Amino acid sequence: MRVGPARTCVVVACAVFATGHEIIIPRHELKTENGIHLPIYKKRTTALRRRGGAGSIGLGDFLDVTYNVLVTIGGVSTPVVLDTGSSDLWVISDACVACSRAVQLYPQATFQSVGLEARLNYGDSRTGTHAFGLIGKDTVDLAGLTMQDQFFAAINDTNTSVEDTGSAGIFGLGFPVNSVIWTAVFIDERKTGNPKREVADTQYERHDFPSLSELHDMAHLSRLGFPNVGELYGSNQSKRQTSSASFSQALAESYTRTGPLLGRLVSMGALTMPQFTITLQRDTVDVGGNVGLLSIGELPKGVKNESLTWVPVRRYSTNQGGLPSPPDSPTEEYPIPWEVYIDDVYLDGVKLPRSTLSSSSIALSALIDTGNSLLRGPADIVQAIRTTLGGRFPCNEPHTLTFQIGGKMFPVDPRDFVNQEFIDNISLCSANLVATDPPAEGRYLYSWSLGDPFLKRCASRRVLPGNSVLISRSVLASYHYGNLTYPSQDPPRMGFLSTVPKNADDLLRAAVSAAAKNGGNFPGMFITS
Repeated sequence: MRVGPARTCVVVACAVFATGHEIIIPRHELKTENGIHLPIYKKRTTALRRRGGAGSIGLGDFLDVTYNVLVTIGGVSTPVVLDTGSSDLWVISDACVACSRAVQLYPQATFQSVGLEARLNYGDSRTGTHAFGLIGKDTVDLAGLTMQDQFFAAINDTNTSVEDTGSAGIFGLGFPVNSVIWTAVFIDERKTGNPKREVADTQYERHDFPSLSELHDMAHLSRLGFPNVGELYGSNQSKRQTSSASFSQALAESYTRTGPLLGRLVSMGALTMPQFTITLQRDTVDVGGNVGLLSIGELPKGVKNESLTWVPVRRYSTNQGGLPSPPDSPTEEYPIPWEVYIDDVYLDGVKLPRSTLSSSSIALSALIDTGNSLLRGPADIVQAIRTTLGGRFPCNEPHTLTFQIGGKMFPVDPRDFVNQEFIDNISLCSANLVATDPPAEGRYLYSWSLGDPFLKRCASRRVLPGNSVLISRSVLASYHYGNLTYPSQDPPRMGFLSTVPKNADDLLRAAVSAAAKNGGNFPGMFITS
């Protein structure tokens, strides 16, 4: 997740479709024999300020939007941002003097500090925000899934925009190895045998790799570049195998005891299926305030496994900075973020060239990130797209950015691709696209970060008897952890279901026409000077 200044997300009214996939979203938490299903709620900033008379205005809403679920920590329920781009759970505590009291903050009365400090730095070389606080334990409950002694961070200093959106923290859904908190605890335990003794200065740079080499040698944790993990074992093969075996056993045990919430559930075998599914859609009708669904342990009702396009999650070799393989499975490679390979990228049906800013030996891939309200790509390709489009272009001129994944096309809806350039004027728009740092060995290898514009689509709803809402034409992404210790036995993978309507271009033009009758702005805007 990239947490930073308020940024536009796209929300427009949608036509009701008679056909397409339909997903039943409960108004309230729903437990089944094999899983739980939680409504996702949308949170918005209070306003977008004018910047020199111009603003970055999304199609249908220029309020920053995040997608939240309620998590109970120490008996207090609080909204947290769903984030597949990170792995940590953190909430703002009442020890934060400068923090807003717009939402109930976590009271530290039941907090069990383990004497470790979390310093989470989000962003890349172009952006950067932070969340600092203490690592500790408490009872965490997610729709009846209760975990005692769950590690998380109680934040007392942050400049993220989480507060501004009415949220109190972040719920990271990534792999355990990508967790700052788990890493700090793991290193401390291997150094001291006790996680409560030493304060670790734990750094987290989202576009810099977790220093997996230092998990093994227990050195000071840094989120900067790191050496080849294999060098830590020396040249003696038997010594390397003994060391690797001990390390692998400690790793597996720590996932169960000190890992992130979902990682612990997966490693304990507590879920019917080691996966979760996220459905996002535009808030077209206010039904209970929920705008999506988080399903854990099984797919949402009405969705079949074979209807998704399943692709493998990228796994990192030790040469690429990944975890070492265990002696009993020497070819194992492990995932780090929710990153999938991309066949190609197209703009308006024309295949884009590959970026020249990174090595051609690095296969093209993308991070699938619910905590990112933008599309991010290589700087040279982003510039090429903007040049092709002329920088600014008529808002009623549809453009489609398409990602080919697993041999199938997954377009970004034209309505999610644009931002209105000027307040009270819908004549000109720009692409909802920004540059990010290129991949490199010893760092994350993805070139693209696909956020909410890629993940949410037009949706229509209708109320069903009882406490459910029927969603049609909604995007769906399913995240399968697989076997965390032996990925070759159950590989990590992601499933996608694209439902961009064929008449999306016409719907964009209709939205622009409607905006012209709405004071020159797309619906849902609230502006302050």
